[in-house]
Amino acid sequence: MLIKNKLGFWLFLRASLLACCLFVLVNYAISFATVYQFSRPSPLTQADAAIVLGAAAWDKRPSPVFRERINHALNLYRSGLVKKILFTGGSPKTGFMSEAAVARRYAINHGIDKEDIIYENQSRDTWQNLVNAQIEAGNNDIKTVIIVSDPYHLARAKLMAHDLGLDAQVSPTPTSRYTATYSKLRFLAQESYLLMIYQWTQFIRSPKIRSVFQLFFPVHDQA
Repeated sequence: MLIKNKLGFWLFLRASLLACCLFVLVNYAISFATVYQFSRPSPLTQADAAIVLGAAAWDKRPSPVFRERINHALNLYRSGLVKKILFTGGSPKTGFMSEAAVARRYAINHGIDKEDIIYENQSRDTWQNLVNAQIEAGNNDIKTVIIVSDPYHLARAKLMAHDLGLDAQVSPTPTSRYTATYSKLRFLAQESYLLMIYQWTQFIRSPKIRSVFQLFFPVHDQA
């Protein structure tokens, strides 16, 4: 009987592990397809502003990745699709210009009216980019936005914007330094993983899941 119980336990454990692996693989495949779908250009309607997600800046110059994001936002502005540009991104080190300040400087040097440029210079990641951009949008009567970033970055950005309540479209940069097949696949795989993790994190943090968790692990007031 003991041997049968042990055998049953190991069979159950193996089946559970296989089920978990299958769940993760299916979830990752869905994330992969979603990232790819959002990387494709889609028709845009006019919006109040373009939000440019931050990327690396080299002293007072935007990195190639950041430069392409800025250039795409400038084209949206010049074409009349947006009235303002909102740059995001903090400083990597004390004493250096913030990513947003570098982008603002670049835009002004390329003929954009500084009155039509808004920026925040405190954020360090995509979530903070969008949280701070939302605050600046509210302060400047911006209701609708177009988020600009690299193609494979936009699925995660779009979901975050939705969770924050932003009325946002997304527009991928038409050019990127991720041109080699290996680089593109690597970036696609990375963003698919990050999207999946973000969705899991938001699911765990949802009020319904918290209430279920508290049923099994109630928190007692120590006062």
